[in-house]
Amino acid sequence: MTPKPHSRRLLSRDMMSRQFWLPRPLFSLFLALLWLLLNRFTVAHLLLGLVLGVVIPFVTHPFWPERSRIKRPGRVLRYVLLLLVDIFWSNLIVAVRILRPERHLQPGFFRYPLELDDEFAITILASTISLTPGTVSAHYDAEAHTLLVHALHLEDEAATIAGIKQRYEQPLKDILR
Repeated sequence: MTPKPHSRRLLSRDMMSRQFWLPRPLFSLFLALLWLLLNRFTVAHLLLGLVLGVVIPFVTHPFWPERSRIKRPGRVLRYVLLLLVDIFWSNLIVAVRILRPERHLQPGFFRYPLELDDEFAITILASTISLTPGTVSAHYDAEAHTLLVHALHLEDEAATIAGIKQRYEQPLKDILR
C-alpha cells in the first residue's frame, strides 16, 4: 500500500523541520561541549562531538517525557546561585558536624509533601535536595505525591520541610509555571 501524495508531502515537511532532526538543541550543544571537555581538542573530536550531539537526542527523543516549559528564565540564574550558596554553606555545616568530637547527630527520614505536578520540576527538586550536603532524596512516591528524604541531622522535621518549600519548591513553581 503506497501512501497518498499529500501524506508524502506531510512526511517530507515534518522530516525537513529542525525539530525533527534536532529535537533538543540545548542538549545537543551540551553533549558536544561535554565531549570536547572530555577529549583533547581536534577537528575530529569536534566533528564527533557534533555528530553525537545530534544522534543521541534524535535516537532517544521518543523515550523522553513531555517538555517542561520555563516560563521565567531570568529566575533560573537566581535559583542556581541560591543552590550554589546553599551547597557551600551545607558543606561547611556537615564538615563541622562530622569533625566535632561530640557529634550529636540525629539522622532521620521524613516524607516531603510535594506541591509540584510537573515530573521535570520534581526531578529538579529531588536533585537539589540530594546536591545539598546533609540531605538525600531517597524515593519518589507518585501515589502519595511525596519524596522520602534522609537528613544527616534532623532536629525539626516541620522546619526542614518549610525550608525546602520556601527555598526550592516555590522558586521552581515560579520558574516552571
